Amino acid sequence: MAPMSGSALAARRSALAAALGGSSYDALLVTSRENIRYLSGFTGSNGGLLVTSGGECVLATDGRYLTQAAREAADLECLEARSVLVTLVERAAARGLRGLGFEAHALTVEQLGVLERAAGDDVDPRAAGHLVERQRVVKDAAELEVLRRAFEITDAAYGEVLGQLRPGTTEREVAWSLTDAMRRRGAEGPAFDIIAAFGENSAVPHHSPTDRPLARGELIKLDFGAKVDGYHADMTRTAVCGPAADWQREIHSEVAELQADLRNSATAGVVPSDLDAVMRAWLESHGRQVMHGLGHGVGLAIHEDPFLTPSSTADPLAPDAVVTIEPGIYLPGRGGVRIEDTVIVTADRPVVLTTSPRELVEV
Repeated sequence: MAPMSGSALAARRSALAAALGGSSYDALLVTSRENIRYLSGFTGSNGGLLVTSGGECVLATDGRYLTQAAREAADLECLEARSVLVTLVERAAARGLRGLGFEAHALTVEQLGVLERAAGDDVDPRAAGHLVERQRVVKDAAELEVLRRAFEITDAAYGEVLGQLRPGTTEREVAWSLTDAMRRRGAEGPAFDIIAAFGENSAVPHHSPTDRPLARGELIKLDFGAKVDGYHADMTRTAVCGPAADWQREIHSEVAELQADLRNSATAGVVPSDLDAVMRAWLESHGRQVMHGLGHGVGLAIHEDPFLTPSSTADPLAPDAVVTIEPGIYLPGRGGVRIEDTVIVTADRPVVLTTSPRELVEV
């Protein structure tokens, strides 16, 4: 794993400190693993950060990870802690930081009890919402560089495996082949559980691969991505084994038309839920069932803000946000088509990270 530059990490912490300075919080207790990594570079499974409105940041972890912390977060003070929560609350109390925000979405009920008991009368812990996640929406130059590498690997793996598909190949074998192809090119592994779906299984949006073999005339839906330095790629393409039937060409053409329009519309200032509404209206007007939202952000998590769904409360899309555009048409018992690209939002035409052909390839 290539370490993130110290200057990039420091800039992220400074931005968070500035946000805290304009709030009612004196400090933020960061316990989400993705947020810890984003702010410090530390990737251990047990850790926490205390970030103050004045710009101080301290990392706490247990003895298993001290060497790792010294390597990955060399510019931070690191506290050895049996209980990360207790140690960081004690630091907050010692610094006179009474208003302590915490990530309610990243704590269990039991951990919240530990936090509240440690706070006592000296610290006032309050749920702070998704402060770091909102900051993570806009990717910096270092993140975009890593994401480009992840998508280059994803596209290359797709091209390799697509050429190997034959009748009799099973869904699981395709998933394994994609994993192998991505790892050989430098990925940590797949960004999420690969979806390889043949025939009627392609009509299931999140199908899990089985030992079902591929047969001629069947749709092939592949949804996968590479994980590189903690960052996730996400792409879906749909092909067909042998000559395509008219109904397969029809739904693929419909999805391709819709997806291209929505992809080109993902520009700065657009409200995420509005884009999703365009997809829903189009599908319903063509007599098609709506099975899922239009897309989501990607980065250190495979699904992160902004979400392109009806219930999204995200701000309008900002330049350098990275989002998927993935409409689909699904005919239960027959087959389905999804085309998914991931794009970098700009003020004008989005930058498309997924370059694999979108046409209905016959293999």
